[in-house]
Order: sequence, then C-alpha cells, then structure tokens
Amino acid sequence: MLRMMMAVVALLLGACSSVATKPASLSVDSLIAAETAFAKSMADRDFDAFASHVDEGAVFINGGKPLRGKAAVLAHWKKFFESSEAPFAWKPEIAEVSASNGLGYTEGPVSIPDGRVVTTFFTTWKQQADGTWRVVFDNGHDVCNCPQQP
Repeated sequence: MLRMMMAVVALLLGACSSVATKPASLSVDSLIAAETAFAKSMADRDFDAFASHVDEGAVFINGGKPLRGKAAVLAHWKKFFESSEAPFAWKPEIAEVSASNGLGYTEGPVSIPDGRVVTTFFTTWKQQADGTWRVVFDNGHDVCNCPQQP
C-alpha cells in the first residue's frame, strides 16, 4: 500500500512539473520584436535576414496568386532587395499571440519612401521549438484612397 501511495505521489509531482506554462518568449513583445526585425531586413537590404523569418511551408497570398513554400516566396521577393533603397517599409501596429498553439498575428501599415501608406499587411506567425518566430501566412490589402464621408 505504501508503495502504491508513493507511486501516486510521484506521478502527481511529475504531472505538476510538466504542466504547460507560457514560455517567456511566447509573448506579444517577442512577436513585435520578430516583426520589427523582419521589417528591418528590408530597410537594411538584407535578403538573408529576410529569408530567416520565412517558414519552409509559408504561404504569401500575393494578391490571390499564392506563393507556396519558402523557395517560391524568396524567388518572388528577391526583386524587392535589388535596389539600394527599400521600395516600401512596414511596422506592426497590432500584435497578438495564442499561447495554446504558438501562433501569432501582426498587422500594420506599409508605406512607400515618400511616407504614404499604400497597404495594410496581415501576417500569421508560428513559434518554433527554439523560441523564434517564422512567418507562415502573409497578406496585404491596398489602402482605399476614398473620399471622406461627411
């Protein structure tokens, strides 16, 4: 009987020590840092840094013509790194994470060099086993330059 009770206690203690807790890196701040570094790769003209943020199975929606997989995404995006000046910049304004499945979401404006906002981006991120974030879905929509309603 004593052995059985000790086995139950050992199991309970083991279960308590393995209760899933939110990793320190699974935070909105870490996601914002990842998105900011992703955007900085464009500003710095660092294609390798850009590539490091893209998941192997990523899908970039690309105006309804999806780019499926990291190789396709990078082949398409390489052209945006060819000139010495970035053709656009972005920054996160909204970010959220789901602790239960390691997903994150970022959204924000995309502006061209003269400062005009032309698009809003929407990105879904997946946290990797090592704690880093990788883009798994990316999309954007043009900003309407509509007349103001009275």
